[in-house]
Amino acid sequence: MERFRADGFDEFVAARWSALLHVARLLTGGDRQRAEDLLQEALVKLWFAWPKVAEQAPEAYVRKVLVRMAARSARRRWWGERPVGELPDRPEPGDVSATVAERSRLEAALALLSPRQRAAVVLRYYEDLPEAQVAHALGCPVGTARSHASRGVARLRQLLSDTVRPVG
Repeated sequence: MERFRADGFDEFVAARWSALLHVARLLTGGDRQRAEDLLQEALVKLWFAWPKVAEQAPEAYVRKVLVRMAARSARRRWWGERPVGELPDRPEPGDVSATVAERSRLEAALALLSPRQRAAVVLRYYEDLPEAQVAHALGCPVGTARSHASRGVARLRQLLSDTVRPVG
């Protein structure tokens, strides 16, 4: 039984780990440690369901588990402080750090969305899933998933359009 269960599982995890980790990271608002924990738990659930979903759609199964677990974990009130040793420098033009800063800014804005809006935006626009698959992953009608994505994008636009003015 164990050998049958492992057939293809290791290859699937090796091939899709980085992409699934990135989705988990976006779903957790950029928190890499929470994303790794979330993905690890989702893969454990996949392991037990592998004989049933291996031939169908294991990635869709993992995405659905990730969305549900991220929403559940977002209800927790406190995840701990995130101390910073020193304030970041301003990026210079053409500097790679500008890209990293923009990505961090997007992850911070995603973290401010509700868990369902964040999941809808990530699945629809990052994963480029059709609305029907997003709705299936969220466990809601297509119209509701479309509303979550639309409101999430509108909120992201609002958050990202706010400019930070330097002090001094």
